[in-house]
Amino acid sequence: MTKLKLGPIADDKPVRISVELPAALHRDLTDYGRLLAEGGTPVQPAKLIVPMLERFVATDRGFAKARRPKS
Repeated sequence: MTKLKLGPIADDKPVRISVELPAALHRDLTDYGRLLAEGGTPVQPAKLIVPMLERFVATDRGFAKARRPKS
């Protein structure tokens, strides 16, 4: 099994946004979704964007430090 940073994708009610992705990034997201599915139905690239951004923001130490209240 491939160790990926994302776990299972929650099936939450979506909010529609529009974003343009470079073709290479779309291919990478498609491959990631295929690997994340472990042989099942591949996860569509649009479903990966939110969890990836959430993970990025949650693990960005500089962002967390900048958000801390100044005392």
